[in-house]
Amino acid sequence: MYKIFLILFLIVISIYADRPNLLLLKTYSKDINVTGWYMSEKLDGIRAYWDGKNFISRGGNIFTAPAFFTKGFPKFKLDGELWSRRADFENISSIVSTSKIDLSMKPLEFRWKQLTFNVFEVPEAKGNLLQRLSKVKETKYLKLIKQIKVKNIKHLENFHKTIEKEGGEGVVVRDGSLPYYTGRASSALKVKSFLDDECIVVGHMQGKGKYKNKLGSIKCKQKSGKIIKIGSGFNDLQRKNPPIIGSVITFKYYGLTSKGNPRFPVFLRVRK
Repeated sequence: MYKIFLILFLIVISIYADRPNLLLLKTYSKDINVTGWYMSEKLDGIRAYWDGKNFISRGGNIFTAPAFFTKGFPKFKLDGELWSRRADFENISSIVSTSKIDLSMKPLEFRWKQLTFNVFEVPEAKGNLLQRLSKVKETKYLKLIKQIKVKNIKHLENFHKTIEKEGGEGVVVRDGSLPYYTGRASSALKVKSFLDDECIVVGHMQGKGKYKNKLGSIKCKQKSGKIIKIGSGFNDLQRKNPPIIGSVITFKYYGLTSKGNPRFPVFLRVRK
């Protein structure tokens, strides 16, 4: 019995790691001069930190990839997105969240073949952004996110419009002259047509009409302590199995109301 408990304990601790200290984005505004910075598409995938052996999520969970996927990956640290294509977040999340116990299943290995790891930062490398990224040698499943130098505001706006028109999530602009750093700063910004934020799920509200016996909306606590309701953005499966109490979700909204509440909040995803 002791051996069984020991094995189960080792399995549990094997799928957790320390939370990585990451570069995070602030929101772009037109009063910030980004000419000469670098812009790239903001991929709507799963953020993953490669520590030289494993992929680690923002929350410290380990995503266990098949050996063929990480073959040829460097031993040094990388920061990027596990991604397949635009508007495919739920599928990506399903693939990377599967337990390593299930990795012997051929269907799962086949599903990982849909993904690539797309790098936008090399944490321990020296030099400016392009010099750091030059340390990475691409493989079949390891790719660099293309960085484009911003000529002027119009150049950024046109690029942003093109990305969103083609179904992309948005754009990232960064001051590429700076050395690597972590945390939030005004030198790394997300450009979107909408705003987004995170909150903690504190309650579920029963649906009515077509959502009878399913989730109608969730109550969510923002960093400020304010409780908001989010009732849109959920698919049928999520309404049957809503985000659990205590989980952190990302939602989008379109400015603030006169009372300071997010206007038209829409559920996007559960943070991994």
